[in-house]
Amino acid sequence: MTTTQGPVPLSIAISEEAAHHVKEFAAAEGNPEADLRVGVKGGGCSGLTYILEIVSDGPRETDKVIDENGVRLFVDKKSYVFLAGTVLEYSGGLNGKGFVFNNPNAKTTCGCGTSFSV
Repeated sequence: MTTTQGPVPLSIAISEEAAHHVKEFAAAEGNPEADLRVGVKGGGCSGLTYILEIVSDGPRETDKVIDENGVRLFVDKKSYVFLAGTVLEYSGGLNGKGFVFNNPNAKTTCGCGTSFSV
């Protein structure tokens, strides 16, 4: 029996728990109204690594803006190609706390989970 995967959604989602932690971190920095810049840059042992940055200067002219669970995500066009369909979650597991990118475009990830390739 063969299963067919549907197309990758053309958006990026953030879970309620991840959004809650973004708001907590922004408040701790003294700016509870801050937004989150999400991106990708070259690096890591698999070739690409994720970027997360709390920002208060609004989106750049060419950013895609995604508003979900009370958080605005800003993604540049180059990064969006690699991140479309990704769900940003927060893990509080035994391996440590932090944000987790569930990225359907990532074909391989490094052992520590900080970089990926497509």
